[in-house]
Amino acid sequence: MLSVSRGVCHNIFVYDVALSIDLQETERTLSSSAQRETIKHKRRAPRYFEYRPAPLRISQENAPVRIGEGLDTHPQVDMVLYDFGAVSVIYRIALSEATPNLLSLSEILYENDALQSDSRRRVVDLLKMIEPAVTKAGISALVEDYLILQIETLTEPVSIYEGTRVHAKHVSQILRAERLDLSDDEVTDALSHRISYGTDDLAIVDWNAALVIDKDAEDVLTVLEFANVELLEMRILDQRLDDALIQAYDRLSRRSRSWMIFRSDLSDLRDISQWQVDSAILFEGVNNVLKLLGDQYLARLYRLAAQRFHLSEWDASILRKLATLESIYQKISDQVVSRRMELLEWIIIILFAISIVLPFVSKVAGH
Repeated sequence: MLSVSRGVCHNIFVYDVALSIDLQETERTLSSSAQRETIKHKRRAPRYFEYRPAPLRISQENAPVRIGEGLDTHPQVDMVLYDFGAVSVIYRIALSEATPNLLSLSEILYENDALQSDSRRRVVDLLKMIEPAVTKAGISALVEDYLILQIETLTEPVSIYEGTRVHAKHVSQILRAERLDLSDDEVTDALSHRISYGTDDLAIVDWNAALVIDKDAEDVLTVLEFANVELLEMRILDQRLDDALIQAYDRLSRRSRSWMIFRSDLSDLRDISQWQVDSAILFEGVNNVLKLLGDQYLARLYRLAAQRFHLSEWDASILRKLATLESIYQKISDQVVSRRMELLEWIIIILFAISIVLPFVSKVAGH
């Protein structure tokens, strides 16, 4: 069994709360407890690769949250705000020899109701405080939670690779929060996305949790946290585009059955174009906020997390739906142009007919 001498468990809950957040205004409102988030590179890498714009980290001191018998969170809870409308809430639990084994802890924290309720309450309270800085506020029903087990030292005097090899099944159970003995295929899959920079560090990234063995892992934690933020935003955007496509298709179908189309011409096009703009802004904002091209290790770590979270598949789905929405917009626009041309033709015909008939009417009236 993998046993920890010292470490920290990070439990992250990510919410989508608005279309956008003015971070400068928020920083002014919460100046005493807010600071800009940075990536603290510990390896040799260009310093100009960072968040753009930098998120805002807010630290709150509150009573610890009881998550199990004799097990509480740290009193300090961090909240990280992103300009594209996402907020992550981060709880910490100290790991030591007195901590229950990691598998039990992973099971306790899997979709933990107490932490999820507390995190949502914190987000609601925060939105009330920064309301003037928020555009189109609304907390999503979807929430992305993720567990990062950061181990600084193990109780066993073995190397990292030897420890994870010997305890491979136990580590995979921890990552999957699964008490059941896993098959060899499942163990291989759970441990497949792993990366190291030196001989004394290791990060294993799975879909539900990550195991990080590193004494100074702040940069790794930051990248994993953002990958989860991106995953939630992709899920939210995909859902919004599904709803937009249903409404757009309904508008297109209703127009084809109705003769009274001119009143809704502009409103239909305006609504669909607004859905396109909102979706495109969110998509670009999420995908362009983190710049890691200069730090090759963190870039590889991010690609590893993106592969595990299937972010490329989400991106492809979103781009496909944006293209479909654009196609519907173009069809409605073509309908508008076509039917207006038909109307103009009828007006010309009517005016031409009037110009022919009017002289005869004038002669009859003269008699």
